[in-house]
Amino acid sequence: MRTTDILTLTMNPALDVSTSTDKVTDTHKLRCAAAQYHPGGGGINVARVLQRLGSNCLALYPAGGMNGQRLRQLLDQEQVSSQCLAIAGETRESFHVHETASGQDFRFVLPGPALSATEWQACLDFFSALAPPPSWLVASGSLPPGVPADFYAQLTRLARTRGSRVVLDSSGPALAAALAEGVYLIKPSLRELRELTGLPLETDTQRLAAARTIIEAGQAQIVALSLGEEGALLVTADQALRASAVPVNVASTIGAGDSFVGGLVWALSRQTDLAQAFRYAMGSAAAALLSAGTALCQPADVERLAREVIVTPAGA
Repeated sequence: MRTTDILTLTMNPALDVSTSTDKVTDTHKLRCAAAQYHPGGGGINVARVLQRLGSNCLALYPAGGMNGQRLRQLLDQEQVSSQCLAIAGETRESFHVHETASGQDFRFVLPGPALSATEWQACLDFFSALAPPPSWLVASGSLPPGVPADFYAQLTRLARTRGSRVVLDSSGPALAAALAEGVYLIKPSLRELRELTGLPLETDTQRLAAARTIIEAGQAQIVALSLGEEGALLVTADQALRASAVPVNVASTIGAGDSFVGGLVWALSRQTDLAQAFRYAMGSAAAALLSAGTALCQPADVERLAREVIVTPAGA
């Protein structure tokens, strides 16, 4: 079995279909531009970024049907090392429309196929058998029907026994259950952190307090809180950093969060200091905004934009 430094896991992958139209309205037929197709799903997008930045990474995902076959082909075309675990159901599509008149993005996300217990257990078994175990395990995205809410918690317990650092980008009960086990890093959005804590989190002071509560409880060692146009916060037990968003011409907002995770994990896996890793995360997210659909970031843009990121102590 191959050696890999970083394993990404995407339990609910998608064939991403992107197009554009002048204005999204009801009733009328909307004439759209030619569709673009990309391999999608949180962990798959992270793996695409890691591969471009030069990491030794493997993308693990369950997939089936014609969409699953197309997904594998697209990953091969991008030279992303991947392992597909076959399932009976048809892999979902996600449909994205960019409204050129307003610059707004409209995303239509399907639930994904139901996985049997045998199918989702196969994902845990693959990780258990991977030798040597990866240093990093990035689990990102929603859980499809049939997968228990404590799946990421089970994965985290398993990773702890194998010495892998877990990076989790999810939400709702799946995130809460995994936090009870203690992960290395989480990347919630502000909405997701509000849902998790039940607090309004209107100010940076409140957001920092919420992140520190998670860290002090042993639920995560690092909290990377994405704030959209407001930038992001990066919090550990002894550091709290703030970064503003880099202004760019936005072609699409899709995949910026996954690019953030990819840039951050890439830098941290190279033992880069926290502030510099934060710059690469922000640079990766900004670079993703430059590309239409789910094309994600390009390395030259990441390097250029990372140099423009200003990181300061949070609250300063």
